[in-house]
Amino acid sequence: MTEVTSPMAGRVQGINVKVGQMITEDDELFIVEALKMENVVYGDPGIVKEILVKEGQEVEEDQVLAIIE
Repeated sequence: MTEVTSPMAGRVQGINVKVGQMITEDDELFIVEALKMENVVYGDPGIVKEILVKEGQEVEEDQVLAIIE
């Protein structure tokens, strides 16, 4: 199991995956924005087991966004 974490504090602007979806290392999972800078979040290959945030939610640096199995 792998945790996908936020690289910075900010707001979740986009969630590009769904629970149960198979992902590869090149898939963009989340977009986190802070100070008008967008940061794309990638994850390890696997299946999305759980998404722990909602679009528009404020997150902290290193906060877990999703669990990949």
